[in-house]
Amino acid sequence: MLDPTFVPGAPNWIDLGTPDLDGATAFYREVFGWDLVPGGPETGGYGMYTLDGRTVAGVMTVTEEQAGPSWSVYFQTPDVDATAKAVSSAGGNVPFPPMDVLDYGRMGGFTDPAGTYFGTWQPGTNTGLGVTQLPGSFIWCELYVPDTGAAKTFYQAVFGWETEDSAFPGGSYTMVRPAGTAADGDDAYFGGLVGLDEVKSEAAAGPHWLPYFHADDVDRVLGDAVRLGGTVTLGPMEVDEVGTMANVTDPYGASFAVIKPAPMGEG
Repeated sequence: MLDPTFVPGAPNWIDLGTPDLDGATAFYREVFGWDLVPGGPETGGYGMYTLDGRTVAGVMTVTEEQAGPSWSVYFQTPDVDATAKAVSSAGGNVPFPPMDVLDYGRMGGFTDPAGTYFGTWQPGTNTGLGVTQLPGSFIWCELYVPDTGAAKTFYQAVFGWETEDSAFPGGSYTMVRPAGTAADGDDAYFGGLVGLDEVKSEAAAGPHWLPYFHADDVDRVLGDAVRLGGTVTLGPMEVDEVGTMANVTDPYGASFAVIKPAPMGEG
């Protein structure tokens, strides 16, 4: 699972692009307990969501002309410029070339060959998310693409990710970990690759990364989400040795998932 001591290739940041910052903030405050630290003019209004004073995500207003509402996942890199070259060489695109963000760090925005957007973050004074794994924070992510084999090849070329196929009734699930972390066992895995046609609710959105947030009470989270105008698009469902999970769309169209992990040793 994710750990705030990030290594190259691990997700170290997420952010929300939404057409209604005030409405989205009210939604996530009630669902997860987040507070908003507004961004100033020097950041273009880019703000931070916090949980008990620690950063759980970034947030920005996006217009219909700029982009659709969505969550984005960023991966740590020691050199964004080198990553941009690797993306291009592997068949991806660079819609947002590397740029400095004050002294906070350096970022780039890319798409893989299937058109999936993802970002990279080269830390400066901002080393990444302040909390992961705890209730209300980022804990896992999944990539939905038409061809998981092609995705493996691309992301291995860009980040050196290592993968393992885990069997489950009716199919398999490809788990992903940063390069060189095999000694950490299952704790090194941070996400999975899923065929776009395997989950009908996600297929409608096209290729994308989906962040998961830890929920200590999935039913409560889903009830609050629906009451506040969100939609449960999948589940809730219980997976042996994994936990209880569900997919949700917030009132403005951004998708995410929640999971209450199974206790260690349960199965």
